[in-house]
Amino acid sequence: MTLPPILRMPLAIPVVASPLFIASGPELVAAQCKAGVIGSFPALNARPANELKRWLTQIDTDLAAFSDAHPELPIAPYAVNQIVHRSNTRLQEDLEVCVEHRVPIVISSLGARQDVNDAIHSYGGIVLHDVINDKFARKAIDKGADGLIAVATGAGGHAGVQSPFALLQEIRTWFDGPLLLSGAIAHGRSVLAAQAAGADFAYVGSAFLATHEARADMAYKQMITDSAASDIVYSNSFTGVHGNYLRGSIVAAGMDPDNLPVSDPSAMDFGSSRPTSAPKPWRDIWGAGQGVGAVRDIGSVQDVVTRLSAEYEQARSALRYVLDASAS
Repeated sequence: MTLPPILRMPLAIPVVASPLFIASGPELVAAQCKAGVIGSFPALNARPANELKRWLTQIDTDLAAFSDAHPELPIAPYAVNQIVHRSNTRLQEDLEVCVEHRVPIVISSLGARQDVNDAIHSYGGIVLHDVINDKFARKAIDKGADGLIAVATGAGGHAGVQSPFALLQEIRTWFDGPLLLSGAIAHGRSVLAAQAAGADFAYVGSAFLATHEARADMAYKQMITDSAASDIVYSNSFTGVHGNYLRGSIVAAGMDPDNLPVSDPSAMDFGSSRPTSAPKPWRDIWGAGQGVGAVRDIGSVQDVVTRLSAEYEQARSALRYVLDASAS
């Protein structure tokens, strides 16, 4: 499988931390990169828009200082997530900031545009585009994306419905470039399984929500650790795009998770930041994936990466034993 140089850098474990609405900030991203996984955050988390420059400067400065103090430790690159949907009125301004700061990786969502990809390529950056099916995957590559994030069933936040095995298999029949898998991955064993199924990296979100560095409400973090797959509700009621959310947060917002209204996809709006007392996705309705059952404690980012790495190595050893036994 062909990977660009930025994705061939040594990592503690083959994981890209997914961008978490509200929860991902410069502290979380820097901690992820220092721990040896690729960190990321949504550009829209930086509010107002001029905060994005400050966040990027903070991340770059923090990582440079860490590198100077620990030259023996590899530092992972970071990514910024750009919502390409037409309702995101900040896109052009945020894109210009990313180009100015030469952000190494951009994750594009909800729309594939060649001009966005060209802007990132102008300084040597790469674009990973998230997709929920093979049709959108082909469109993204046709528009110039460098790699794909296959968002399968069970992923936190906006998610698809296809089996990870089916989705990866379809994409791998024609695409040999960078491929990530998203969907209920919160255990090191699942990271190894993603690679075995054809992905280069696992895309992990919910496990990093329950960390000290995440900018999430403590009740949100606690609900992650108290939940299981049965506590996840799949609905398009909140944003117009189907996604997975914590049942408890829906109940706390005064809604019935088993009788949610169907939303009009054309009503999606990623540009509005007007104050409102009504329940809002991400702020009040909390996204999470079906893998939350593997997240039992609130700890540091380093704790999460250490756990995932240990589980990953244990799974490799166990699988090696099975393969050796079957070959004898």
